Amino acid sequence: MRVDSRDFNQIRQIQFKRKFINNAEGSCLVELGQTKVICTASVEESLPLFLRGKNQGWVTAEYGMLPRSTQSRIQRDRISGRSFEIQRLIGRALRSIVNLTRLGEFTIWIDCDVIQADGGTRTASIMGGFVALVDCLEKLKQTGKIKEIPVNKYLGAISVGIVGGKLLLDLNYSEDSQAEIDMNVVMNSDFEFVEIQGTAEKGSFSKNILDKMLDLAKEGISKVIEEERKIFRDILLI
Repeated sequence: MRVDSRDFNQIRQIQFKRKFINNAEGSCLVELGQTKVICTASVEESLPLFLRGKNQGWVTAEYGMLPRSTQSRIQRDRISGRSFEIQRLIGRALRSIVNLTRLGEFTIWIDCDVIQADGGTRTASIMGGFVALVDCLEKLKQTGKIKEIPVNKYLGAISVGIVGGKLLLDLNYSEDSQAEIDMNVVMNSDFEFVEIQGTAEKGSFSKNILDKMLDLAKEGISKVIEEERKIFRDILLI
């Protein structure tokens, strides 16, 4: 029995609260069970030096955890190695579903701030970042800065692991901290892999186990994308 009484293949409840921050071009409070992340999308009409003159845009991300996002206070994040790795993951994931040429010469910053952590903060950040990004692009379209929303697929992410010898989907903190195998999977709405991050915390694992974990992750991501489709059915005609 899981702590929150879910079945092994059941994800936590997902809630997207769009336009959560008035000042940002796009924003979302995403709740994945008890994990809560504020994601904002901000537009800069400039590009990094390495992209200037290449007739394309850029999407990048920053990630951090607030001091009391965990059970005991942590120091205010100054881009630790963990945070740097996670924000690069978020940026890569979001760029994978954006046509950067059609975006034009804009940089979109996705800021993900964890206000409460109970496992799955990086997967929640990708979900919330996607929602904030699409709303940001819709605003650019409405103001005439771009002609169409340059997003060609939906994007989902979920964790999966082996805990106590059992395969589990969408690990919370108590499960993640005990996992023998821990994996984060990012896929698009064609169910193509964008990224797989997997580690055997204790020992090793076989390809058979890997295949089962990826199949379960796909099942969970299909539910994530289903929730995204509900809120963007009138914006993303894909």
